[in-house]
Amino acid sequence: MLKTERRCAKVKARIKFRKYGVMRFIGHLDVMRYFQKAMRRAGIPIAFTGGYSPHMIMSFAQPLGVGVTSDGEYLDIELKEDIDPARAVRQLNDVMAEGMEVVGFNRIPDDKKSSGMTIVAAASYRVTLLVSARSANVTRTFPDSWEAKIEEFLNQKSIVVLKKTKRSEAEVDIKPMIYQMRMEDEGIYLFLAAGSEQNLKPDLVMRAFTEFIKEDPGRVPFHYHRIDMYARTPKGTEASGRFISLGKL
Repeated sequence: MLKTERRCAKVKARIKFRKYGVMRFIGHLDVMRYFQKAMRRAGIPIAFTGGYSPHMIMSFAQPLGVGVTSDGEYLDIELKEDIDPARAVRQLNDVMAEGMEVVGFNRIPDDKKSSGMTIVAAASYRVTLLVSARSANVTRTFPDSWEAKIEEFLNQKSIVVLKKTKRSEAEVDIKPMIYQMRMEDEGIYLFLAAGSEQNLKPDLVMRAFTEFIKEDPGRVPFHYHRIDMYARTPKGTEASGRFISLGKL
């Protein structure tokens, strides 16, 4: 006699969280382990893979560099059963250490094409100028001349840099990957390509800029703060091709 199993529909959720303070010094692998422990302690009904070595089904949209703070980090998870979003946020924050805070928990479609890792296409950053590289909290104002120099920097036909990866290094024109760069009251705002197709880190942009204005990059300490991450709206929609925060999808 054949046995039939009743399978529940998958429930997927996207968690938005902040990373700040001393927690900015822990790397991506440690963040993964941190959230695995937090899920258990908070009693979140997260799903596991099958097989002999099951692990939690979770994926991060884009790893954050060590030393970088953020208000817009995203983690996608699969749940064994549904849970009230407000309750999930409360239970997770009850077990979070200072420097990590969950700010959103939203259900997302059960579709690989909807995962944060797949759809992320851009990221925004705020760059501040530090008094010393020893502290990310003590900042100083940017020189007045930098606003005009940023415009000159962006008006170049190309911005070629040496981009290094784990396996190789090559000269790359990063200008097409700089969507926006401007001076604001709180610092320099950067809106850059991110994701699997094109990925530009803010420190590479600022290194190219400081070299352009004849400054020694090693003597100009910056702090980088990721504001949010974005996906492009689907083709065929009214807002086709525009960027939208992963938290608003």
